[in-house]
Amino acid sequence: MIHKMGLFEIPFNSIKLGRKIVEVRLYDEKRRKLNIGDKIEFVQIPDKNDAVTVKVTGLRNYNTFKEMYEDISPSDLDTVGESVEEMVENTYKIYTPEKEKEWGTLAISVKLEA
Repeated sequence: MIHKMGLFEIPFNSIKLGRKIVEVRLYDEKRRKLNIGDKIEFVQIPDKNDAVTVKVTGLRNYNTFKEMYEDISPSDLDTVGESVEEMVENTYKIYTPEKEKEWGTLAISVKLEA
């Protein structure tokens, strides 16, 4: 199955260049449909003028983004040099703590499609 998701420029480019191999999301209804082996087409937003396709190689659930960021290597997220607190703060600019509490979080391991 192919899923479509938007990504802002910096994380989009990190995935496109193969530097980011784990994408983080809420574990909401849309993400609950993901399975290992599925493909995701990431579209760069807001322009939607570029896309990259990846294969889902792993799925890990966490209660909070903080738990996730403490568990996953910063190099897998292309966030070397950022503190866990900075990463959580940046994530809360996209997802609210209320939504995090409602849904939980999902780490999606991905591999670029050739």
